Amino acid sequence: MAKSDSPQPVSWTRTYFRDVFNSGELLWNLTQREVRGKYKRTALGQLWSLANPIAAIIVYTFIFSVVFQVPAQVGDPSGLDNYALWLVCGLLPWLFFQSTITQGVRSIVDNSSLVQKVYFPRLVLPLSLTGAGVVNWSFEMVVLVIALSLLGAFVLPWLPMVALFMLVLAVFAAGLAMILAIANVFFRDLAYLLTVILQFWFYLTPILYPISLVDTQSDRWGGLLGTPVTLGDIYRLNPMEPYVSIFRDLLYHNTWPDPAAVIAALLWALGTFALGLFYFTKTEKRLAELI
Repeated sequence: MAKSDSPQPVSWTRTYFRDVFNSGELLWNLTQREVRGKYKRTALGQLWSLANPIAAIIVYTFIFSVVFQVPAQVGDPSGLDNYALWLVCGLLPWLFFQSTITQGVRSIVDNSSLVQKVYFPRLVLPLSLTGAGVVNWSFEMVVLVIALSLLGAFVLPWLPMVALFMLVLAVFAAGLAMILAIANVFFRDLAYLLTVILQFWFYLTPILYPISLVDTQSDRWGGLLGTPVTLGDIYRLNPMEPYVSIFRDLLYHNTWPDPAAVIAALLWALGTFALGLFYFTKTEKRLAELI
């Protein structure tokens, strides 16, 4: 009985990744379509991408800074003492992440006619949405950097690190979007369930409040269920916690991020992206039938 020279799955996977690599122009065109089409024929155009962050900042600043009087965090060593700026340094990464996965989860189902008619690596669909999100996020970050600089932060030397971790967060968001996009083909309610999950996830991420408040409650309560595990330890299992911490350290505090947060962010990004690639390559050939 003749033996095959190489296993078929390995051969197909190799071919698939070659197709993805050769689809750079398609990925670029789809990304441009997302960026230009979103605000097409509007008077303000790309400026509308600032509307949601600005509205959220106004509402959350009033509620948490004025009504509940959450103390503003003093930047160390930047010296900044502004709740709104502290908030937006953590809020913009979250809004990018939220937008990427809420659009990415529907990327295959919404393009079902295209998937069924012509072959192309379906991986470019969630990746193009991630790319479009990065473009909008970059525009928002430019405005934030200008505001921080005008109010005394020395943020310019940290911009290369900011750009690097924007890429790391994009890798994490893209990996999760890939997983959710495939899962949504099998379970169409997922896109609606995700909006509910994200509401809980947002408030359980220390964006509106500093994680030091969580640590204070942990010290008051002690270990959970008689164990040495504290509420702060549970909070730090949240994949978005290290990203929020890193961007605040770089942009608001103007200091090196905590090495533990950097390691956690890298592990979440690489692990999630690898899992997304595996899930995609495993299901790719059946997508046209499943839709």
